[in-house]
Amino acid sequence: MDLRQLKYFVQIIECGSLAKASRQLFIAQPALSQQLAKLEAEVGKPLLIRSSKGVTPTENGSALLHHARFMLRQLDQALSVARQEPGTVHGMVSVGLAATTICTVGVPFVRRIREKYPGIVLNVVEGMSGHLGQMMQLGQLDLTILFSRDAIPDLPCEPIVEEELFLMLPVLSDLVAPRRVRISIAEAAQLPLILPTGIHGLRRRIAAEFEQRSLSCRVVAEIDSLSLLMACVSEGMGATIKPMAAVLQHGRQRKGWRCLAISDAEMKRQNHLYSVVPERLSPAAAAVRVELKDVIKQLVQTGEWDGVSLLY
Repeated sequence: MDLRQLKYFVQIIECGSLAKASRQLFIAQPALSQQLAKLEAEVGKPLLIRSSKGVTPTENGSALLHHARFMLRQLDQALSVARQEPGTVHGMVSVGLAATTICTVGVPFVRRIREKYPGIVLNVVEGMSGHLGQMMQLGQLDLTILFSRDAIPDLPCEPIVEEELFLMLPVLSDLVAPRRVRISIAEAAQLPLILPTGIHGLRRRIAAEFEQRSLSCRVVAEIDSLSLLMACVSEGMGATIKPMAAVLQHGRQRKGWRCLAISDAEMKRQNHLYSVVPERLSPAAAAVRVELKDVIKQLVQTGEWDGVSLLY
């Protein structure tokens, strides 16, 4: 087995067919099939299920895929370290962030890395926490921020901030009296709410608070896209419950939004920074981890990211 075969194997699965993979790899399909056959012969197990619709990994293939991706990433990082000039930090670092986190942290974080570490290529992946957790487990990310302390039990994590959740609606909305700055959870239950779907951790957090009080949400729409959800709320279609960062979706100003605190419930969620185990953390990833924490701390302390408290 060699790394070239592993690279071909990963590309075939990601493309979903040998024909597409051969075009992307600039290798004739028969030659690619031959390399795959050699890999399967060495493993001693079939790695792909072939059909008219393409290829999918077998159970053994899925297991190999996880480790192959990690090995290839490690090779890229090792070559990057070997090629860098003394005293400099180079390499690609993949960071997974939820949409609400990107609204606040994204631009200043990328700016910081570009200014301090021009040799680092930053790959920022936006996604829901469940998807980001899966990518982290598969070795596709170096760092990610998730909203559960036990999302990935075998990886180190550190609490970063705790966000308060607010009832959000447009300034001109008549759903809540104009002078109100707080609202009870029972009152919120009476409002038409636009929330993420049940697979979203935030939705489960909200539902738990309602269920503890034998209340049910009056949900009028379920939307997992942050930009679409906030646009619908902005158009007056309902209210939502989100951390303060959500109102920064279309810029860094809260103008046009009302954010009402929940008066009788501790509706908060913690953010935890996950990283690969220390011995596998590249110098570039270690530097990015430090800068991400520093950017978050600065945003909280200057009030640019309000509605949160630091946990470190």
